[in-house]
Amino acid sequence: MKRNIIQILVDHFKFFINHFFTNKKSALLLWLSVFIGVLAGAISAFFDRCINWIGILRFELIEQYSSSDLPLWLVAIPISSVMVGFAFYITHRFAPEAGGSGIPEIEGAMEGMRPVRWKRVLPVKFVGGLFALGSGMALGREGPSVQLGANIGRMISDTFKMDKLDAQALLAAGAAAGLAAAFNAPLAGIMFVIEEMRSQFNYSLTSTKSVFISAVMATIVMRSMTDQQAVVTVTQYTHPDLMSLWLYLVLGFCFGALGVLFNKMILATQDMYLFIHQNQRWRFVLIGMFLGGAFGALSVLSPNIAFSGLELIPKVEGGEFLAGALLIIFLFRILGTLLSFGSGAPGGVFAPTLALGTLFGMLFGLGAHALFPELVSMPGTFAIAGMGGLFAATVRAPITGILLVIEMTSNYQMILPLIVTCLGATMVAHTLGGRPIYTQLLERTMRLSMRQKRAVKTRKAMFRFKSKNK
Repeated sequence: MKRNIIQILVDHFKFFINHFFTNKKSALLLWLSVFIGVLAGAISAFFDRCINWIGILRFELIEQYSSSDLPLWLVAIPISSVMVGFAFYITHRFAPEAGGSGIPEIEGAMEGMRPVRWKRVLPVKFVGGLFALGSGMALGREGPSVQLGANIGRMISDTFKMDKLDAQALLAAGAAAGLAAAFNAPLAGIMFVIEEMRSQFNYSLTSTKSVFISAVMATIVMRSMTDQQAVVTVTQYTHPDLMSLWLYLVLGFCFGALGVLFNKMILATQDMYLFIHQNQRWRFVLIGMFLGGAFGALSVLSPNIAFSGLELIPKVEGGEFLAGALLIIFLFRILGTLLSFGSGAPGGVFAPTLALGTLFGMLFGLGAHALFPELVSMPGTFAIAGMGGLFAATVRAPITGILLVIEMTSNYQMILPLIVTCLGATMVAHTLGGRPIYTQLLERTMRLSMRQKRAVKTRKAMFRFKSKNK
């Protein structure tokens, strides 16, 4: 009955397109992009509210023991452990592709290399991401939002039985909508698809317009359900001294080397986890429970090391920490980000990367201020530039990084130092042989998938051989 109602609605919508539009195929694609943007914006806003709600609920459960003799960090361990263990279980049991950020899966799907099982991924990514992020792990919500948006795009294209090229366009439109809604940054969402997914995206006027429309609609819905303020509230800076731009280039060079190293550490961490759990579910879940307990305790003892890091950015940029504290937080957050993201938890790495870039940029700014006080009067400008620098070096999408930082912070007058920093970071990363992190993650996923298929074929062959010899 439900399927019949959906089919009736689809048929009526197609009749409307065929009756009122001359270019029926393009009109249908653009109108579907509107629907995808609305749905992606709504689910992203709801996802954000649910994360806040479950985080508050977790803290309320912990604070119930504030009058007892038990330390609150000890109380947080079993609560967060169960939350993350559940997230790991449903991910491994029902939709393994929902683990991690999900962006490599979308890029693989656009190339026809990976399936998009939206009926499984949508509920698993939403619920799993909700519990993983709400537990205090150092993960961002942008990866889940991108994967949720892209899967909504595939859901719509399957419902309307779109051909391969149009389905790919709607998949990309959903991804753009997810990122735009996650960071309240429509331009960054559009550019992410055009720049990061350039090798997979089928460029045409209609498909590009679909991406634009979907990102805009998702942002409108997101803002109507939340607010129109920037995601991160920081100081609004004026143009820095032109004579200081060379310092931003040096900062970019540092980020280029750091980004290549960071990407290698992510891959090494994933290999370490695979060696430990061997893709066995009970081991995978135990790892999740251990990580959940550890980050649950950290969320009480040292919140600056736990969580996505977006709440930390205004504190760092505002000068609340001395250089020594910045260095300690930076090193521990690198470790926390690697352990969280490398584990396969359903969460993203965008926000933690932005936080790491801010920390390193502020450290560099304090050093530059001490050495060149006549050039650098506001070290916080380097923190803003650093947000985009590490992103450009790891993802290798400098224009997306520039737009993302500007839209997130509303620091439009910082565009020149941001360009210089991101350009320097990209140049050095390319010179050192670094490759985009999502490309490397997709290649790793494909290698593991082929290895698993070969292992299954070998087991079947051995079983048939044993059966014949009996």
